[in-house]
Amino acid sequence: MQASLICFEPQCRSRFPITEVLYNCPVCGGLLEAVYEGDRLEPAHWKKVWRERRLSNAPLDQSGVWRYRELFPFLDSDAHVVTLREGDTPLLPGPKASAYGGLDRIVFKHQGFNPTGSFKDNGMTCGAAQARRLGMKRVACVSTGNTSASMAAYASAGGLEPIIFIPHGNISYGKLAQALEYGARTLQVEANFDQILALVRVLAEKLGIYLLNSINPFRIEGQKSIVIEMMDQRDWNPPDWIVLPGGNLGNTSAFGKALRELHAGGFIAKMPRLAVIQAEGAAPFFDFMQKGGEFHPVIHPATLATAIKIGDPVSWPKALLEVTTSQGVVEKVSEQEIADAKAVIGQCGIGCEPASAATLAGVRKLTAAGVILPDADVVAVLTGNVLKDPDYIYGYHTGSLKDPAGAAIRSSFGNAPTVVPNDPAAIERLLGA
Repeated sequence: MQASLICFEPQCRSRFPITEVLYNCPVCGGLLEAVYEGDRLEPAHWKKVWRERRLSNAPLDQSGVWRYRELFPFLDSDAHVVTLREGDTPLLPGPKASAYGGLDRIVFKHQGFNPTGSFKDNGMTCGAAQARRLGMKRVACVSTGNTSASMAAYASAGGLEPIIFIPHGNISYGKLAQALEYGARTLQVEANFDQILALVRVLAEKLGIYLLNSINPFRIEGQKSIVIEMMDQRDWNPPDWIVLPGGNLGNTSAFGKALRELHAGGFIAKMPRLAVIQAEGAAPFFDFMQKGGEFHPVIHPATLATAIKIGDPVSWPKALLEVTTSQGVVEKVSEQEIADAKAVIGQCGIGCEPASAATLAGVRKLTAAGVILPDADVVAVLTGNVLKDPDYIYGYHTGSLKDPAGAAIRSSFGNAPTVVPNDPAAIERLLGA
């Protein structure tokens, strides 16, 4: 197939070679997307091929991203690929979460099973491959955590120099530790995410550094594989709803693009509806969808769910198309709702980072409002591993967690440790017969 970059804006649609270092359209400033033109893939044949690749020992086939490489054929050689066997993430039922969310059944697509513990690996393997294809030596990102961990790992694995910009004092140590361990040069900037992204975009152009934030269209191509793999795991039977957290909205863009392409290609018979859940203190997309008019960023976003603490999401125009096309919805949830939902997911033996739990919190609100019906077929995406924010977990279960305004968050499902004496009889009395 022939791959190109095309401006996302319908009034422009300017086309550029796939080999140009571009993040926005040089003509109108709009976002870019990768498109492929050529012979249509035959669904029955390729479904069989992709299923057979699960038994292969070839590195590309073992990847839950590159296994489906025919659906994003932007590379001119597989030699550019950097893989850590990303993808291959499970669908996990959560009975307690189903009841809590007001559903007969819910299934979690858990991206925390990825090599660096988050969904970012699905996109980063493609972004790093494109960087190598372009002959870049240094790559950079702005991150509140997961992106930095993923980029550092894939850059180092691929012989690239990773440079990470993070908001000073505003990142989980569980995530920062990964970036440091993977050898990234880490700069803590005294500004918020959105301010730093504007700064880094200027620096990247001047210094010849390849930017790997979600504005990079190849990150979006990799993140499409989350939905592709989900459909394969479900024998290509789409759910009624796919629920996901909304931060920079790259996943929303990727999920919608994947669903549209799969539906147009005859791989799935219907389009699931997307439900995007934002934190109350960082919900510009929710506000826009409610009020319309111009998109207004949140200048000072505030949430303990740091992975979605984004006040000015760059991918909102793409997300708007995908939510609208899928007849989806956008909801927002409070810090208390996120914290309680996270604890309930944990009681299912699953566990996730705070931003992931926004999905179940959102499902609970949407079922209560009658938007999602109790018997609906729902897949909720958990974006990160439970150990990404260990301080948050300890604070919740011991009753010391506070929201960004300093108010206490109730430990509705708290499970504090108990201090006991070194006395068998006392412990026996505590535990009972």
